[in-house]
Amino acid sequence: MLFLLFSILCSVSVGILFKIAKRYPVSFQQIINYNYVIAILLCYSAYQPDIKVVNSNAPWIVYGALSVLLPTVFLVLAASVQHIGIVKTDIAQRFSLIISIMAAFLVFHETISPIKWLGLAIGLIAIFLILYRKESNPNDQNNWKYPVVVLLGFGIIDICFKLIATHNEIPYTTSLFLVFCGALVIATVITVFRLISKKEKLNGVSLLFGVILGLLNFGNILFYLKAHKALSDNPSTVFASMNFGVIILGTLIGILVFKEKVSRLNYLGIFLAVLAIIVITISQLYTF
Repeated sequence: MLFLLFSILCSVSVGILFKIAKRYPVSFQQIINYNYVIAILLCYSAYQPDIKVVNSNAPWIVYGALSVLLPTVFLVLAASVQHIGIVKTDIAQRFSLIISIMAAFLVFHETISPIKWLGLAIGLIAIFLILYRKESNPNDQNNWKYPVVVLLGFGIIDICFKLIATHNEIPYTTSLFLVFCGALVIATVITVFRLISKKEKLNGVSLLFGVILGLLNFGNILFYLKAHKALSDNPSTVFASMNFGVIILGTLIGILVFKEKVSRLNYLGIFLAVLAIIVITISQLYTF
């Protein structure tokens, strides 16, 4: 369970990092760019990916989609943390599992049990209640779009990684390395465009935050995979604990440390979010 705890801490720390970075003169695009440099170096060091096994039959379309989605959705994640806080952003990211479950039903033709449908229904209600807020500032009325894009974006990313996992000819860690390389290329193109068009300058503070972000992101992946390996007989335990942990820890830090405002309806939504994950987890453990 120690690996799982480290994974949860790394995941929540990403939101904390973006929250803190907002106080400094940084470029979030540059932070994300540097993050992928660190991720590539760590992935190569930890997994020694075998590039020789990659051929024309590799899922290049999926690699390409992930290379674009990862850096762009990350930018939206950073904006979401800045505009609506860690609590709602972390829950939106965790609830991207709804997109994955729907894809399992519609794309992969998996059977969804009635209790899992119940969990999905509770989850949808939870999302509405968590994002609901009577805005007093008209400029804030569109802030709901950030967590929605986070939810949809990470849901699609999860589907793409599932597609990669089904490609048995290429080790998953090799595919992960290639995706990181592609994401670095796309992130660099965006960064160069901003340097030229918006006259931005390379920022040393952004480099520091980028290095920390890269360590946290890779740590999240590394410890999550180790947790699944250590608890290979109980994958649902890992799944549930990860989601519970991120929602609960993210909520506590957002409210207690950063004083994020949460209404009674939002609290009800958080409770239903935890309940939905419990129901979905039970549906994976038992057949009804």
